[in-house]
Amino acid sequence: MPVPNPAHKHISVQEALRKMEHYCAYQDRCHKEVVDKLKGMRMIPQAIDTIMAHLIQENYLNEERFAQSFARGKFNIKKWGKNRIVNELKTRQISRFNIKSALKEINEEDYRDTLDELAKKRWEQLQEPNIQKKKKKTADYLLYRGWESHLVYEKLMELVNQD
Repeated sequence: MPVPNPAHKHISVQEALRKMEHYCAYQDRCHKEVVDKLKGMRMIPQAIDTIMAHLIQENYLNEERFAQSFARGKFNIKKWGKNRIVNELKTRQISRFNIKSALKEINEEDYRDTLDELAKKRWEQLQEPNIQKKKKKTADYLLYRGWESHLVYEKLMELVNQD
């Protein structure tokens, strides 16, 4: 949780509301991020509830939209697999329904192509003469990024057979 800033001594609900509107308009946010930010501003629970209700009603906050853009961004930019995306969304307290909706944003063909590209790139980078160690290092790299184990091991068998 953010450390309360003594400069935020007396912030009105109206001021906090405007700040949160800007905060949410700048980038999609999940409810947890906004609540944490408000707690950091030393807002009381009733004020937090009022502000949250306003942000949801005015469509500044939408967890389904947040989950979808999060999944798209982490897959397209950071090349994360579905496991990592799901775990990150769970830590942000996103519902199972919204997580499923978010995963639908990832095109299955693009997903397979990205795994293929990442695996080949990593495989070529490694200067490891021992094939078992090379397989383990490649698998660890892909698993850490959240790719499903059955897809990773399938891809490794392909790479080993190509060498």
